[in-house]
Amino acid sequence: MSVTAHRMITAALAGWLLQAGAAAATPPGTPAPYFDTAGRDDVLSGGVKLVKIKTPKGEFRVWTKRVGNNPRIKVLLVHGGPAATHEYFEALDSYFPGAGIEYYYYDQLGSAYSDQPDDPSLWDLPRFVEEVEQVRVALHLNHDNFYLLGHSWGGILALEYAFKYQQNLKGLIISNMVASIPEYNRYAKQVLMPAMDQKVLKEILDLEAQKKYDDPRYEELLMSNFYVEHILRMPPDQWPDPVTRAFAKLNKKIYIPMQGPSEMGASGKLEKWDRTADLHEITVPTLAIGARYDTMEPAQMEKIAKSVKKGRYLYCPKGTHMAIYDDQKTYMDGLIGFIRDVDAGTF
Repeated sequence: MSVTAHRMITAALAGWLLQAGAAAATPPGTPAPYFDTAGRDDVLSGGVKLVKIKTPKGEFRVWTKRVGNNPRIKVLLVHGGPAATHEYFEALDSYFPGAGIEYYYYDQLGSAYSDQPDDPSLWDLPRFVEEVEQVRVALHLNHDNFYLLGHSWGGILALEYAFKYQQNLKGLIISNMVASIPEYNRYAKQVLMPAMDQKVLKEILDLEAQKKYDDPRYEELLMSNFYVEHILRMPPDQWPDPVTRAFAKLNKKIYIPMQGPSEMGASGKLEKWDRTADLHEITVPTLAIGARYDTMEPAQMEKIAKSVKKGRYLYCPKGTHMAIYDDQKTYMDGLIGFIRDVDAGTF
């Protein structure tokens, strides 16, 4: 036998012994490795699963995608808008895998990769809550592992889900959302709008009064005078690709009737939504995330954490509504820390 062949056999034997020793040392019940695909039914599609949901207007499909494997920690991501897309959550790809967190992208009905029925009666908050529940069931999430993270409009949806189905939750995260749309509008009118160039504000409001929401001038004024200050504090040409993709796919047939024409306050179906008085009913561990330059008052986001039974507040001093990008380290450290503390039973 040659020296080279002997070395190859020796190295292979050593590797086998090392693996066998590691396996023997692994305690019973240890979670499978993060990238283990055993027993999964979404391997062929790279984690993508089209979930069938039943609605009063028939059956439709919504798009989901799983990343990672952790039997104890599974985070369902509920995007904003209404009717934006999952894509701006892609920043989590830089953090969640390294933290061993399993997570699910999800486009709500009417958004991006999901079915987009043209039926205004479907854009109703209680129906969206039932949609989330059907997605949960299809993805086999339960109170031993299910964390629900809702951002912006997704925060409204996550709160409403918790009010009805919190027995299914292990943890709740409300990111950059208040519990009251009237408070959102008060802050916009009393604090943010007075701080703007008043000539610009008048032009924006005049265009809104004329319903010229698709006018390039309207979008230009909002971007340069409001969005770069309160949505994402970066020059527009430097906005991260996941954000620009998500905003480009915004379904305005849903967004405008529910939210109104812009993020500068709300005037649609959600205008009177207020759950402040009910927050004490939420008993699951809850993280509320707020930011200094957000479109909504940080104190109102902190109020969520103070009002639920088990709450924590994460403040992003450099962040806006998209603090997941413009105060990313603060956001990610606080979010992952919360999930780990709940998982460890130390929250």
